[in-house]
Amino acid sequence: MRKILTLVVMALFLAAPLRADNPIKEGGKEVGEGFKKMGTGTVETVKEKGKEVGGALKQGGEDVGKEAKKTGKSVGEWFRETGRKTGEAFREMGRSIRNIFR
Repeated sequence: MRKILTLVVMALFLAAPLRADNPIKEGGKEVGEGFKKMGTGTVETVKEKGKEVGGALKQGGEDVGKEAKKTGKSVGEWFRETGRKTGEAFREMGRSIRNIFR
């Protein structure tokens, strides 16, 4: 962010003298080419850092996904077991009611 701000301020200071004579214009062109080279390096650095951050986020997402899957399985098993117990309780209740009327 500081680099970008510095570049903008320098560009503003250099914009006014560019309307002057040829030597000043040549100096401005050289500075512009320097900005262009520096910008290319900055873009490559940002791109590489972005890849690193993206990789870290991907890994973190995979870890969270695995934990969520494990939690989901345990919750599903709990519901399945609770359903079985509830079904068995109703089945027993039905059998006891049937035995009363026999």
